[in-house]
Amino acid sequence: MNMHENETLFEMFILETLELISQLEEIALISEKGNSVKNRINELFRIVHTIKGSAAMMNYDNIVTLSHSLEDVFYYMRENHPINVNYSVLTDIILRSADFIKNEVNQIQEGNVPYRDASFIVREIEQFLAAIKNDEKLITQESNDIPPVGDDSKAESSTPGKNRFKVVIFFEDGCEMENIRAFNVLNNLEKYADIIRYSPGDIIENQKTAEVIKTKGFEVEFSTELAMDDMKTIFSETVFLNDFKLELADSAGLNDAFTEKSNNDMEFAGPTLKQSMISVSVAKLDKLMDLVGEIVISQSMVIQNPELVGLNLSSFYKASNQLQKLNNELQDTVMSMRMVPLSATFQKMNRIVRDMEKKLNKKIKLEIIGGETEVDKNIIEHLSDPLMHLIRNAADHGIEPAEERIEKGKPASGKITLEAKNEGGDVWIYVRDDGRGMNKKSILQKAKQKGLLKAPENELTEREIFSFVFHPGFSTREEITEFSGRGVGMDVVSKNIEKLGGVVQVESVYGIGTTVSIKIPLTLAIIDGMIVRVGKSVYVIPITSIKESFKVQESAIFRDETGNEIIMLRGNCCPVIRFHEFFNINSDAVNLTEGIIIVVESEGRTVCLFADELMGVQQVVVKALPGYIRKVNGISGCTVMGNGLVSLIVDVPGMINTS
Repeated sequence: MNMHENETLFEMFILETLELISQLEEIALISEKGNSVKNRINELFRIVHTIKGSAAMMNYDNIVTLSHSLEDVFYYMRENHPINVNYSVLTDIILRSADFIKNEVNQIQEGNVPYRDASFIVREIEQFLAAIKNDEKLITQESNDIPPVGDDSKAESSTPGKNRFKVVIFFEDGCEMENIRAFNVLNNLEKYADIIRYSPGDIIENQKTAEVIKTKGFEVEFSTELAMDDMKTIFSETVFLNDFKLELADSAGLNDAFTEKSNNDMEFAGPTLKQSMISVSVAKLDKLMDLVGEIVISQSMVIQNPELVGLNLSSFYKASNQLQKLNNELQDTVMSMRMVPLSATFQKMNRIVRDMEKKLNKKIKLEIIGGETEVDKNIIEHLSDPLMHLIRNAADHGIEPAEERIEKGKPASGKITLEAKNEGGDVWIYVRDDGRGMNKKSILQKAKQKGLLKAPENELTEREIFSFVFHPGFSTREEITEFSGRGVGMDVVSKNIEKLGGVVQVESVYGIGTTVSIKIPLTLAIIDGMIVRVGKSVYVIPITSIKESFKVQESAIFRDETGNEIIMLRGNCCPVIRFHEFFNINSDAVNLTEGIIIVVESEGRTVCLFADELMGVQQVVVKALPGYIRKVNGISGCTVMGNGLVSLIVDVPGMINTS
């Protein structure tokens, strides 16, 4: 194989193995709750069997050894249906194995040689298997004559000597790289059989054989001590198999033909890749998104070209409207291709809750709502850490021990709810717990000690008080534990969400529980922005941050005791930030009554931005500031306008925090 094919095979191994490990964890965690692992043994067997085959093809022996041991356990359970199985211990073994394989794959992905020895987990798996085997012998005095799939020792078959088979395999439509998958089948088959011949024969050297296999199938003749039923099981577990025809061959010719549809789809209920799906590199999607962004910019530059002003071009504008419509559809389609459901990220939190439950000796149930809600791929990658911090805080500091909950008249088991929902161009994510809640007095006292109060206590709203927990190092916990107290790590949450253009809010009732709300945009690539002019400069304010805009009357303008300008807005005091003063530029409007007021909100704080005039709403493509420009407070990026000039995109939270 050439270098490109090796890279493609490597990428496919990484992608598929991480996806399968995610499925393995999810099934183990869900099944443990109802001791229903036994109902999903076929799925678990198929997953580890596939991981083993892929790792063998790539010569990663440590992953092969571990997955082989797990496969033996699932095979025994599938064939013998043992009664006395400690499913909690089995789940621990599965999760530890998943962690090991995940770590090895991450090492491989980073270009390192996988180095860890799996023997310590393998020994534990072997002890577990021996225990359930011995227990079953004591109960039933029965033994299984069929050797586990992949057992190195060749047990005697029901038919003396070796059986000779011929199989023709057809893969699912659209699975791609059929020749490499055929090579994987051969690799796997060699563990149980002696290969006599296969057709086409040059599957590695000749990439064109992929098309032959797609249309005519992959034919293999082999001999083995295993019986027909054993071979049916092995082939039916092959990943991406559509169907196969298995024949028993002898000296008199071929007979006893058997054809079976792959049972992958019937047995596996998890999120597997179907024939109508293809995997696309994120880098390619990013490139496509960039191109769509350039098209949006080019369209604006054509339609808003200053040379068109005053010309009677009705047919041009009719055609340009059609172009705009098609470009919008193209943009929506590309955006939908990048959208990923939150379910995978949410399901990872099951593992966090389970680990916390065991280490803290608490009873906690995680409820997931709205996992089907979708966000941009780039955003979802940055959500995992903030959510993990919030879930850990809720479990460690929010949820009380069972005895304390019972004393309060609460159920012994605490509940954490993870919910997502769409609202306009934003996604709201809520992390709720029914724990002890947050004490406003303790938070205020700590805030005083740290000198964080910028206004009298009685003027602070509840939301402003709770927002103190987002300051670095802020915690109301006295003792230091392995896990963070409410507040430690919350600054990380706030910063990460702000990087995504989102906001975080906290609401809590002492003794009842706490809710952390996260608002994030659907995408970071293209936003709707309000264009404002300040002197000769033009800025873009994200529409999601704007509450309203208006011309202010002199009677509504006041100054506080320190001389800061304030506008009375329906009985509330709203501080003013002047664009021209903030960015130190010349402005045409000096008096507040001469320009326009734009009311914006961030983290529960509302301010009035003062600009010269509004120039309308426009869809803009977000570009990062070049690396040679140092970070500017109040600016999150830039965009190219229809006239070809560059405009700066306002970072509303940054402006408010700086002011």
